[in-house]
Amino acid sequence: RATNDRPGSLELRVTENRRSYYINTGIKVLRREWKYGRIVDRPDCEALNERLDIICRRIDEIVNDCIERQAPLDVRRIKQEAWGEQTEAGTPFLDWVAATIPNLDIKEGTRKHYNTTLTRLREYGRMRTWADLSSEGILAFDRWLHSLKINQSDAAKKMGKNESLLSDAAVYNYHKNMKGLIRRALFEGKITANPYERLRGQLKRGEKESVEYLTEDEVAAFMSLAPVAGTAMAVAHDLFVFQLFTGFGFTDMQSFDIRNYKRVDGKWISVVPRTKTGVATISQLLPPAVEVLERYGMKLPKMNNADYNHALKALGMAAGISTPLHSHLARHTFATFMLKNGVKVENLARMMGHRRITQTMRYAKVLAQSVHEDFDMIETILTNKQNEKVPIPSAADADGMPAG
Repeated sequence: RATNDRPGSLELRVTENRRSYYINTGIKVLRREWKYGRIVDRPDCEALNERLDIICRRIDEIVNDCIERQAPLDVRRIKQEAWGEQTEAGTPFLDWVAATIPNLDIKEGTRKHYNTTLTRLREYGRMRTWADLSSEGILAFDRWLHSLKINQSDAAKKMGKNESLLSDAAVYNYHKNMKGLIRRALFEGKITANPYERLRGQLKRGEKESVEYLTEDEVAAFMSLAPVAGTAMAVAHDLFVFQLFTGFGFTDMQSFDIRNYKRVDGKWISVVPRTKTGVATISQLLPPAVEVLERYGMKLPKMNNADYNHALKALGMAAGISTPLHSHLARHTFATFMLKNGVKVENLARMMGHRRITQTMRYAKVLAQSVHEDFDMIETILTNKQNEKVPIPSAADADGMPAG
């Protein structure tokens, strides 16, 4: 990946049975500094070439030893003895991860995602030491993640929904957390190379194939519910309505403060950073959201996320909604409602607090798909009607009857 302006990492490749393994030497060179397998045109080229020769001789010695003993080639031994790349030193990798996550300077919601990644690593069980943390190990972990099935809710199982595998987007989130941990390990000197460097473009980022949202009829059915005032169900109902008409995520809703808003021409308007991204969100409280606030003296009640989602699923079933309700579903519904009613994508991005407009475009794609599905439906109806037409009999087929 080196260019004449940007250095690239110099790696050694060991191939066994047509399978390649890479050892990062820790040396970076520009393209013009590498010719005919040697480092050139820099003051330290002699010392660096000598270092490469030493590493290559060590590899040859290990390979020859395996041949002499008629033993299988041990790539891990090569990595550890020839260069020491990512060898286990001090605390094992998983123990280090468990000790590091509580000390990361991140939001608590993000910390939960890191802890989920740690749980997955423990379940995987084959990436415990620093030596396991190789490019090949990351790819094997990726394949394992893609083989996992989604842990469906009881409501989804009752509705007979088939189990599905983790999406590319879900798997990529685990890799995103892993990359954060690896950057920290590099900074602390636990490893000498980033195993993700060689995997650029190989791990599918992906997006969720579809965005779940409620139709206007489903929203109306939900809002028509009237839980007993003061109960947890009533609070959950009001919070979901508030999300439906603000587009707030759960964390933003929990940190809501009316003092961040000003009354302008009778409307509540605010520009505040979104809790998750820190991006300024332009917010104006629509009448249904204001009604919820007024019921609670302009201060939203608090409810933990687990209890909230549990109550939402019960409310969704009561409203006859087939999609299991969860807090983020309200945010998706807000976005699709806004686009359906003519809001520009650029403006919706500001309402949602998205860092990049590509995050917002997936809602537009969902609506475009919905339009195409409607066209397909109309085409099917027209085709069926065409097939149902009874051909008008010709004069010859009329058994002597005159043509009308």
